[in-house]
Amino acid sequence: MEDSVPIGSFTYGVMLALLLFGRGMDLLSTWVATPNLALEANPIAKKLGWKWGVIVNLGMCGYFATWPLPAIVIATTSVLVAARNLQTAWLARALGELAYRSWISARFAQTRWGLYLFCVWGQALLTAAVGGALMFFCPLQLVPFAVGMGIVTYAAAVAFYTVLAAWRSRRTLAAMAYSEHL
Repeated sequence: MEDSVPIGSFTYGVMLALLLFGRGMDLLSTWVATPNLALEANPIAKKLGWKWGVIVNLGMCGYFATWPLPAIVIATTSVLVAARNLQTAWLARALGELAYRSWISARFAQTRWGLYLFCVWGQALLTAAVGGALMFFCPLQLVPFAVGMGIVTYAAAVAFYTVLAAWRSRRTLAAMAYSEHL
């Protein structure tokens, strides 16, 4: 596997195009779902906002395009995140960002925490198993290995940020319930 490629080479151009497409789709799908970033689970992305988020992502694409393995991992993860965002973006837009967040929070309050975690971790582990299989069976082939690693990274990110958002939501609901009893 190649470690790095020179800036301006054909491979650099391909990696840059993959990264720009993947990160662009992630940003576009995020904008479709939450134009005000009210639903953004990543606190760093939320703090950066759109202007700095785009600038940081462009710089990141230019930087990581020199390394094919991370470039393919990032592009794969980004496309999968974009697909997940688009899965519920229509509902978030139809209800509005704050109404959607409130609706989801109410569903969390009605669900046993253990069941929720079982479902989130089950989804993550099953998804990671697909990526892990690619990595296991294609250890010396750059593209399948990197795609597998991207799938595993996606599964970990989804599990982490989904549980983080749910935990914050449950904590907020608990604080609201506590303040109502005072």
